[in-house]
Amino acid sequence: MSGKHWPPGTQCVTKHDHTKPKPQELAFHKGDVVTIIATVEGKGWYRARHNETGQEGLMAASALRQRGPIRADPKLSLMPWFHGKISGVEAVQELQPPEDGLFLVRESVRHPGDYVLCVSFGREVIHYRVVHEENTLSIDSHQHFSNLIDMIEYYMKEQGAICTKLVKPKPKSGMKSAEEELAKAGWLLNLQHLTLGDRIGQGEFGDVLQGEYMGQKVAVKNIKCDVTAQAFLTETAAMTKVRHKNLVCLLGVILHNGLYIVMEFMSKGNLVNFLRTRGRALVSVEQLLLFALDVAQGMDYLESKRLVHRDLAARNILISEENVAKVSDFGLARVNPKGADATLLPVKWTAPEALKHNKFSSKSDVWSYGILLWETFSFGRTPYPKLSLKEVTELLEQGYRMEPPEGCPHTVYALMKSCWALEPGKRPSFKKLTEKLQKELKHLKDV
Repeated sequence: MSGKHWPPGTQCVTKHDHTKPKPQELAFHKGDVVTIIATVEGKGWYRARHNETGQEGLMAASALRQRGPIRADPKLSLMPWFHGKISGVEAVQELQPPEDGLFLVRESVRHPGDYVLCVSFGREVIHYRVVHEENTLSIDSHQHFSNLIDMIEYYMKEQGAICTKLVKPKPKSGMKSAEEELAKAGWLLNLQHLTLGDRIGQGEFGDVLQGEYMGQKVAVKNIKCDVTAQAFLTETAAMTKVRHKNLVCLLGVILHNGLYIVMEFMSKGNLVNFLRTRGRALVSVEQLLLFALDVAQGMDYLESKRLVHRDLAARNILISEENVAKVSDFGLARVNPKGADATLLPVKWTAPEALKHNKFSSKSDVWSYGILLWETFSFGRTPYPKLSLKEVTELLEQGYRMEPPEGCPHTVYALMKSCWALEPGKRPSFKKLTEKLQKELKHLKDV
């Protein structure tokens, strides 16, 4: 974009080296990530903070490009050195010409379930069997690892029981290193700048921890399993494409011990707990409408980007210190840990066509949004109280819909019901829902 104008908080990547800065200028190397602090009067300059050193200074706009989205390419791999089922002979061919420390990992043909680390050393290729037992991997039965990524990381630092430290991965043909691509796009963060604190949540994929990155409070998802981490990588790529005040912001990714996804910290937790712990006495109808509007705006933006959430519910809405509601987990909802198993779907939030035919769309998100509205105006109650999942499915088919929560404005209940139209095409868009909520808020203030 010509005459670039980036608002404060924009992350940019430097285009070249600038190692001899004038007074007040920032020094940097090509590929460094900086955060815009302010536009400087006079064209083409910014005040910026270096994400690695924390130093601040002036930078020319011409030296910067905005941090771009990662291509969600299936070829992006956390384990580009993993070649799958190839034979020992094929591994030797792959590791030609010989080069000390050149390596790859393959599945063991002789011992299914085990792996083989193949390392080039002194014109030979040495094959180390990696034994897989009780959820750990080991070459020498002294050093144990929870996954292949950990193992390779270790032997790149330590020689341990093998002939040489691992130096250079031999990527499988067509695979790109996730590490290189993330670094190139400016999304790879430095582990040394991350301090981890208490656990603030637990998902089926791993823990969510509170932490600090370069002095900023953050929330960190740690996904240890290498297969799940690989699936999350594709979904994280979706998060790099979006930025909106009502979406939880991705700050970057750290590749260590699987995958760390670093996001902005939302101090007041999720919407369900926020409402349950405060209740009617402390939360006004106006505040409930503001939360509902925040979510509708975030979802309208996702809809405009053709992104489907698939798991919209009050538990996935987080509240900031300033009481702004933000949608979280929007890139991650498609990762299913046990394959596409319909029994794992959150039945009470999922649209009938998604439950029956696995048809997910912005319109199925609208159905879920109707349920989220019900949760909001019932101060965090679980939907369809006292009904089993089987009963909910059967009753919905017969046309049953929930009654309004106590004290819920009739206009809001009418919105909920419009979201629960059986035909997806008859449900409102998030744009329409946004307009109606804005009108409702205006009406409330005018009364």
